[in-house]
Order: sequence, then structure tokens, then C-alpha cells
Amino acid sequence: MSVVQEYKSLKAYNSFGIDVKSHYFIEIFTESALTELLHSAIVRQQKLLVLGGGSNVLFTQDFDGLVIKVSIPGISAAAQEDGDEVIVTAGAGVVWNDLVNYCVAHDFAGIENLSLIPGTVGASPIQNIGAYGVELKDVFHSCKAYEIASGQARTFSFEGCRFGYRDSIFKNELKNKYIITSVSFRLSKVASLHTKYGAIQDELAKRNINHPGIADVSTVVAHIRVSKLPDPSTIGNAGSFFKNPVIDQSQFQQLIAQFPGVVNFPVGSDKVKIAAGWLIEQCGFKGKVVGNTGTWKNQALVLVNHGGATGHEVYSFSEQIIKDVDAKFGIQLEREVNIL
Repeated sequence: MSVVQEYKSLKAYNSFGIDVKSHYFIEIFTESALTELLHSAIVRQQKLLVLGGGSNVLFTQDFDGLVIKVSIPGISAAAQEDGDEVIVTAGAGVVWNDLVNYCVAHDFAGIENLSLIPGTVGASPIQNIGAYGVELKDVFHSCKAYEIASGQARTFSFEGCRFGYRDSIFKNELKNKYIITSVSFRLSKVASLHTKYGAIQDELAKRNINHPGIADVSTVVAHIRVSKLPDPSTIGNAGSFFKNPVIDQSQFQQLIAQFPGVVNFPVGSDKVKIAAGWLIEQCGFKGKVVGNTGTWKNQALVLVNHGGATGHEVYSFSEQIIKDVDAKFGIQLEREVNIL
């Protein structure tokens, strides 16, 4: 088993680049090492925090416990005997975009719209990650996880994960009770492209691509993301800081009557998703700098660390955004990022 380190800086392990320390820290590369760890005394004696890419967390203080960094590697594919389906399985420590690139290179369709989402594979079902009209639940097959209390392995099916918008059973009933070690995806050798969401279609047209493949969609999505979102390696951020709020039709009708330009997307027959970035921008926050933090100049939904920001600074700034959006639109924004 890997060595447990003490008073480890977590600055390199969270995409905000917040400089906090963990009392204990261990990096896990195999399921057997995880099993050994879960049967050790330190797990029973310490608070636990499981980290993948650290791309969905804001540290506001040192962590007085054990951080388990899951870095289990590996990608494999198994074609199904009938039809065009293929099951792709990746270790929890695989960088998400490396999995996307693998699938695109092998012509396995289904996650090309999720290009350049930060983080690792293990976190993807917890958050039910999504972008540009596709969510993880659309391609999810199963995941393997270990119960922290018993050290026993369990396979979760689609139904067992209870996926919701940026939500799953791992954020609710089973929060902090399991550690995911691998995820399997149900992909296809025949593409069914999603190009109507956001600026994908416009960007394809600019490139004179009339009959796109999954590689084209992946390239275009990556281009759009790079043009809007900051690179965490150069400026600390956790991507979208807030969820896009979902409201009912009656509230939406009142909203659009007062703000005809509101950016929205239908959700079924009775709900509407509102672009949180638009709400925040209308409150004057786009590109705003307050101390060492602020919003990104090209996307108000992204909060950034301009250098030396503390987690408290970022959190306080997000509180002001929530307050102002609620005052102007009567909508309570919910943070997508986990606050610790």
C-alpha cells in the first residue's frame, strides 16, 4: 500500500489552487491497495475525503483528516455480441478528457459532447456530469465501488445510481459511504450526434462541416469550451460554480415577461432550465474582480482565483452573487462546487 503522508499541501490537488493542508494523505493506484486501506485503523480513526481531480471542490480551511486521492488507471473496451454497442470501462483515476479522446479515436460514440470537462472518471457518476445536451446518465452502464465501512465491493446499475440533474445517490443517501474505483459506459459504434445545443451547429457551419462525425463534434466542443472557460493550469477555477436553476412554467412566464432576453432551455413539458451565467451577467458580475477572486471575463458562471485567493474569499464572493441574483430575479442559485 502507498505510504500515508502527513500535513500534505493540497494546492496541487484542487483546480482552484487553494493552498490548504490535509493532516493525512494517501494516493491509491489499485483496488487491492484500496481494500487494504479500508481495513486499516487510520480509516476508522479519521475523517475521510476522497479526491479525484479536485475539480469540483472549494477548500475554505485545512482538512483535519485523511485525504484519499484515487488514481486507479486503465481503459478497456468490450464489444457486445449483438448490435453496435460497446462497453468501455475506465479506472476512477483516468482523466476524463483522456477517456473522451480514447473513445473518439476508437469511434465509440456517446461522450464526444463531454469533451474537456475537468476531473476524473470516478467523479463523473457522482456529479452526473453534463454539457451541450448530453449527461453522463445517457451513456452510463455501471460502476464499481467499495463500501468504506465494510471494505466490500459493489456494482451499481443505472437504476441504483438514481441520477438527477448534477445529482446521484452518491450525493445523497450514500454520500461519503462509497469509493468508486471504475465506471463502465454504454457507447455505440454508430453515432447519434447532438449538435443543436449551444454554439455547436454554428461552429460546425463556420468550419464548413456539413456531415460531422464524433471527432468533429469533440473538436468543436473543445474549441467552444476553451474560448469561454479558463485553463485551471494557468488560473485557478472549478469550471461552472453554480447549477443552472430549473423553474416551473408559471415562474418562467413571469420571468420572461419581465426579462424577454432570458436564456432558457425546456426541460420536459412543465419545467424550464435558466442559464445561470446569463443571470449572473445581468447582475453585473461578468469579469468582475474583487480582491484575489472574481468571475471569468468570458463566462460569468466561472469563479476564478487570480492568485493567492483563499477559499473564504471565493465563498464570500459567491454569496454576493447568490444574493444579487435572488434580489433581481427571485431565483436562488445553488452551488455546483462542493464547499469544504
